[in-house]
Amino acid sequence: MEDVRRILVLAMDIGNSRKAVRCGVSLARSFGAELCVLHVVHDPFGAEGWNLPFLSIDEAYKNVLREAKEDLEMVIRRENEKGLPVTEMIRKGEPLGVIFKVLEEKQIDLLIIPAHEEGRLEHFLFGRTTETIIRRMPCSVLLVKTKLGP
Repeated sequence: MEDVRRILVLAMDIGNSRKAVRCGVSLARSFGAELCVLHVVHDPFGAEGWNLPFLSIDEAYKNVLREAKEDLEMVIRRENEKGLPVTEMIRKGEPLGVIFKVLEEKQIDLLIIPAHEEGRLEHFLFGRTTETIIRRMPCSVLLVKTKLGP
């Protein structure tokens, strides 16, 4: 692992990803590597053209984007103040496609993924993303065990 120059932490849910972000910070400091934190916001209702009778879905989606940005900014600001430059990325889209695009764009050497048992809603929204990423990964992967829920 001496060739780790760029690290990407996947933060699908920043509340459950703090441990993975801390791991990324520690490794970036140890290797003198660049650190990026990616939060992918997936809108399964709009992208697939579902016609569900929920009037507040668009507003809820905007709130998810706002909250994700605020959470990431807080984590990144804290690390930047400590002297570690961290790149923040919030991307919209289908998680797997977005992740692979960022891996290629940023030429990532190590991907850190929070790993926990998916709940039914998470499986519905994101599918078996972690399993698929690991099987198709063009770089090394580190899974960080996190707990589901608060």
